[in-house]
Formats: sequence, structure tokens, C-alpha cells
Amino acid sequence: MFWKGLTVLLLVGGSAAGLLINVPPLPIVNESIRNLFFHVPMWFSMIMVLLVSVWYSIQYLRNPSARLDILAHESAKTGIVLGMLGLATGSLWAKFTWGAWWTPDPRLNGAAVAMLIYGAYLVLRGSFRDDQQRARVSAIYNIFAFAAVIPLLFILPRLSGPSLHPGQTGNPGFSQYDLDDTMRKLFYPVVIGWILFAFWLTQVSSRFAFLQSKQDEN
Repeated sequence: MFWKGLTVLLLVGGSAAGLLINVPPLPIVNESIRNLFFHVPMWFSMIMVLLVSVWYSIQYLRNPSARLDILAHESAKTGIVLGMLGLATGSLWAKFTWGAWWTPDPRLNGAAVAMLIYGAYLVLRGSFRDDQQRARVSAIYNIFAFAAVIPLLFILPRLSGPSLHPGQTGNPGFSQYDLDDTMRKLFYPVVIGWILFAFWLTQVSSRFAFLQSKQDEN
């Protein structure tokens, strides 16, 4: 229970503080910089929970079990939800800073393609009737999906040249210009809170899936 209490403290307290603290008066960005405490942690937590999903898929291929398949599936679902929230908050941020809901930016397009790849994962799982075949094929796809998403989000955008999105060539993220000391000290605890929240969501959904699986067997 301690880690759940810590999750609530970091997530709720950190998010509330992010809305109330004084932020640096940056041109164009202005007060929308507060979205940093929501948008970016969602992506951090998405990557972490998808990594856990891949680990379960690898374990399934080594030692197949319904439990590992469920854990891999539920972890991926949590990652997809966080990714979609990340896209939504990013699009909202873009509207107020860049003047458009979406721009042909490599980082944005890569994120959209990543969500399509994992959307296909859900479609793939729904196309099999045999449980073992679905679990095996899904595990293999999940591993390759994560291997494709990492370059789309972190490598290809950096190779594409200057970008509007922070964290790329010509526009570094998390610099002194972007974050003052107060924001930086608050940002990392909020990230930890979101990661713990992602694991909490996965735990709850996995327990529900286990119960549903046992009910189907009976």
C-alpha cells in the first residue's frame, strides 16, 4: 500500500503544484508550459509500461502461460491509453504554441505511427479464436512493435534535422531556457508518479482480466 499512497501523493500533489507554481515567462509558450507536467510524463510512463509488456511477451515465448499473456496484453493496453493521452495533450499544446492542432513534424508523425502499430496489436489479438495461437503470435508481434517504436520516437526524429518539437536538433528540451530550478525539481517526481500510476492501472486491469479468464473457464 505504501507505493500506492506514494503514487497518489506524487501524481495529485505534483500535478496540482504544476498548475500553481510560478513558471518562467517564455515567449509563445507562456502558461501552456504547465502542460509539461502532464504531456511528457505520459510518454515516459508509456515507454516504461510497454517495456514491461515486452518483457512479459519474451517470458511467454520462453515459458507459455495464460498469466504471462494477460500481463503482456494489459500492460500494452495501458501503454496505448497513455500514448493516446500523450497525443491528445500534445495536440492541445501545439494548438496554443504552434497555431495548429497538428504539424508534419517527424516527432509527431512518429508518435502517431507508433500508436497505429500498437492499435494493430489489439486488432491482431482479436483476429484469433485459438487462445494459444493468439498469445504466441501476439507476443512475437509485441516484441517487434516495441523495437519499431523506439526508433520512431527517439532516433529517426533526431536524424531528420531541425524541429519545432523540443528535444530535437535545433530545439533542445529540458534546457535552462525551458525549465527553471523549481520546475525541474517538480518535474521528475511527477514523472515517477505517472510511472507508478501506469503500473497501478496495469495491476488493476490484469486482476480483472484474470477473474474474467477464470469465469470463462468455468
